[in-house]
Amino acid sequence: MVLDAESVIDRRRLKRRLIAWRIAAVVLGILLVGALVLSDQNMAGSGSFLPHVARVSVSGVITDDRKMQELIDKVAKSDQVKAVILDINSPGGTTTGGEAMYDAIRRLSEKKPVVAVCGTLATSAAYIIALATDRIFVYGNTITGSVGVIFQWAEVTELLHTLGIKIEEVKSGSLKAVPSPFEPIDEKGRALTEEMVQEAKGWFLGLVAERRSLAPDSIPGLTDGRIYSGRQAVELKLVDQIGDEKAAMSWLTKERNVASGLKIVDWKPQQESSGLFGWFFKSLASSIGLSAERIADIAGQISATLKLDGLVSVWHPAAN
Repeated sequence: MVLDAESVIDRRRLKRRLIAWRIAAVVLGILLVGALVLSDQNMAGSGSFLPHVARVSVSGVITDDRKMQELIDKVAKSDQVKAVILDINSPGGTTTGGEAMYDAIRRLSEKKPVVAVCGTLATSAAYIIALATDRIFVYGNTITGSVGVIFQWAEVTELLHTLGIKIEEVKSGSLKAVPSPFEPIDEKGRALTEEMVQEAKGWFLGLVAERRSLAPDSIPGLTDGRIYSGRQAVELKLVDQIGDEKAAMSWLTKERNVASGLKIVDWKPQQESSGLFGWFFKSLASSIGLSAERIADIAGQISATLKLDGLVSVWHPAAN
């Protein structure tokens, strides 16, 4: 059978339409799968319809994070959340960030039982956060402690002199903008800085004394800011027991009458919308196994580190 030219053109047009519809269906399928994955990942942001235990992760550098504080308050208001596990793995961060999270968790603990399960690190501001919970679980080799604060700044006057740069300033008082990277600190300025650090240290030690019911001076090295292994911390009563998430769930069931068998659901701060392109990128990344969330987490930690200022309660191994 010989087809005329018009029939051939119609068939080609139909074939092109069919291909276009197939491509559209594939793209729609990718977007749908990505949306389902993202909705599951962000279920934490909107909660779960069934009774469950909420898991809130505290990782990386701790800052004064309003979204995290809002999340804690949201968890407190959820009728379906029967208990909360704080999954802590952090070297600390700003003292203000730790204080803000401490206050938010204390508000939360008035409504629901809260426990901390500490991973590799739970030091400085991260330990402040753990202190706010009803019970602290650690691994035997968790690094914890490092009670205290530090105030660091770079003094670059010699570098500026080498570069031929001179800083001029007019300030309202001798202690204004002290310490400054642009001038060596004098005795008066250093005394002021040390006073601020010691005052914050006293506040931190007061939290330990209140929450752990112990005298800080009675714990070897505590007032000097030393770190402890999980086993040492249990022995010194800085934490409660060696145990993982299963041990935490068992304690919640036995001591706080939380129903056994409840599912643990991750709650995460609500991410800002990045538009249709960002949604498509995340959907595609999730669909093919790329960790877009991990990339964003690393970028966020770098950004947080760059923004650290003021009094800091953070532990890191000293460079040799």
